[in-house]
Amino acid sequence: MFSFPAWSGVFPAVTTPFHQDLSIDYTALEKHLEVLLDSGVTGFVMHGSLGENLALTWDEKFEILKLAKKVANGKIQVLSGVAECATKQAVEYTQKCEAMGIDGIMLMPAMVYRADRDESLAHYRTVAKNTGLPILIYNNPIAYHVDLTPEMLEILCNESDNFIAIKESAGDVPRITDIINHMGDRLTIFSGVDDLALESTFLGAKGWVAGIGLAFPYENQKLWDLMMAGKWDEARELYRWYTPLLHLDVGLKFVQNIKMATQATGYCPEWVRLPRLTLSGAERARVEKIIADGLAKRPKI
Repeated sequence: MFSFPAWSGVFPAVTTPFHQDLSIDYTALEKHLEVLLDSGVTGFVMHGSLGENLALTWDEKFEILKLAKKVANGKIQVLSGVAECATKQAVEYTQKCEAMGIDGIMLMPAMVYRADRDESLAHYRTVAKNTGLPILIYNNPIAYHVDLTPEMLEILCNESDNFIAIKESAGDVPRITDIINHMGDRLTIFSGVDDLALESTFLGAKGWVAGIGLAFPYENQKLWDLMMAGKWDEARELYRWYTPLLHLDVGLKFVQNIKMATQATGYCPEWVRLPRLTLSGAERARVEKIIADGLAKRPKI
């Protein structure tokens, strides 16, 4: 039986900034992490989808985690995404995270392979039984073609205390209520879709794995604080300004979208590693306009 801290609040899914030659820009990363910490976040999620996990080597991943631990300095949680293509690799990677003092993991399904129900359960339970770290389950059936239903979550949680939270990204707001009705408060629910954050929080989410908040950290935190205080009228007003930007977290090019926004606000360059390409043409013009409009109407916080 493990005793884990309760996770809540804003845990941004931090991007990995690159130089134009696609080497990692550690200076930009450190400065960005410092800004995020100053804004009031309660955790860093490194190496999630936004962090371009599968485009990084293990050596790069662990260098990034060392830097995140240095900036966090014990003040907030540091999690690593685990997105390995095989369960054995996921176990080994998680054990290395545990050995270096990472606070927890965000566990994704095994990438590439479209697992069925039993295979999905086997992946999650195998990682859990081979680590002492707390686990944030990442459920994103739209992107990863594996849906961890409330019934499956209950099975996992009955088997292991390591599962303490879920990043719910099914894009289905009623799922928040379904999980609570099925399991009570056994799992802390984190909103995983930016443009459903207010709705998810109103229904009971206690955390937010944020994306576009990387570009607008203080506005993002202000929205979270308003929601936590139950100031829904003020939260809705801020949310209405924010929503066109929040939509950038959804869709095939969400990594490029958000990196364009972090570049526009002066935090991180937009370069992405192949096979991703930076946006161009009409698609780029559309995103640039959304960002420019958001900046022009940006509220004073």
